[in-house]
Amino acid sequence: MQPVSGLLSWTLSRVLWLLGLSEPGAARQPRIMEEKALEVYDLIRTIRDPEKPNTLEELEVVSESCVEVQEINEEYLVIIRFTPTVPHCSLATLIGLCLRVKLQRCLPFKHKLEIYISEGTHSTEEDINKQINDKQRVAAAMENPNLQEIVEQCVLEPD
Repeated sequence: MQPVSGLLSWTLSRVLWLLGLSEPGAARQPRIMEEKALEVYDLIRTIRDPEKPNTLEELEVVSESCVEVQEINEEYLVIIRFTPTVPHCSLATLIGLCLRVKLQRCLPFKHKLEIYISEGTHSTEEDINKQINDKQRVAAAMENPNLQEIVEQCVLEPD
């Protein structure tokens, strides 16, 4: 029965491709996006919390499911949704800044980056989302030497 269903599946995929309803390799696309998402997650999971000695992964601020990657033209859209430890976390903006800095420095593929606080997990999520996705505000924040030092300590790779 397996050879018949395999042949049927192959035949159906070829017919769909010939009709222009499917692209060759389209089945690989979700797997490639999953691999890119895991690559992103591996970079952000080791970021240290600004107040605690723990990583964002250990504190469950980020998880594999919080990373989404979509292909747009010849680059990727990377979307991160992180969850602050408490709804009034005063360092949520700083955590978002750390995520942005680490990914801008380390992602090996061409990308656009959107970072958000998970919906309903912070009292001022809208304001913070605007801040961490505004290039001018991010650039201004990184000009502050004290803030820059904190970000550097958080994104530093562990030995």
